[in-house]
Amino acid sequence: MPACEPTILATSGGHRAGGRTMVEFDALVHHAVDLSGVHGRPPRVMYVGTAIGDAEHFTARMAEAARVAGFDLTPLHLFPMPNLDDVEGAVLAQDVVWVMGGSVANLLAVWRVHGLDRIMRRAWESGVVLSGVSAGSLCWFQGGTTDSFGPELRPLTDALGFLPYGNGVHYDTDTGRRPLIHRLVADGTLPTSHCTDDGVGLVYRGTELTEAVTEIPGKGAYVVLRDGDTAVEERLEPRLLPGV
Repeated sequence: MPACEPTILATSGGHRAGGRTMVEFDALVHHAVDLSGVHGRPPRVMYVGTAIGDAEHFTARMAEAARVAGFDLTPLHLFPMPNLDDVEGAVLAQDVVWVMGGSVANLLAVWRVHGLDRIMRRAWESGVVLSGVSAGSLCWFQGGTTDSFGPELRPLTDALGFLPYGNGVHYDTDTGRRPLIHRLVADGTLPTSHCTDDGVGLVYRGTELTEAVTEIPGKGAYVVLRDGDTAVEERLEPRLLPGV
């Protein structure tokens, strides 16, 4: 059941510590499912862990989280080879794709080798909701800030570009990200950029930002625009999602 139009939920959240499991899906993941419009059957959610090297222990945690949530989870692994015979068919059959954080630079390189960048675009255009956290947010934009290359944050400008903006994640918890985003927007390295505090997500229908949502009260989203040779930041107040 595809979404009514191409939809992306780009986040700095979605996971929380579980009661009987290590990890549970928080409200942002459930909102991605809601955006897909699925009803009458378990939601089909694909977990993509490329950015953390398809770490098996975390795939197992996602499988537990999906069981608790009542989701039908399909992991997509690309290490050491794709784990599915028909990757494109599997991606297009999902309601939601959830991309884990980690190294966005490595994610992009591996996806491009396997043609997953083109598959993700076809999925997006067909109404599969694309979503994820951190690297799984940055990848859909023109670029953003990343620690993929080392502990010092650096710009990334060659992401997938489905959304024609820059992206800033962990805006309130990683102190270096806000000033670097401001500098990169001010000097034109990044276009107008959309940023999220931890626990916040941005909903896009097509390429239009339609809403900011949060699973944590008091958190914010931000638009950083170029004004001459400086950057100007505007805060967006997210809608608090119902708890799960």
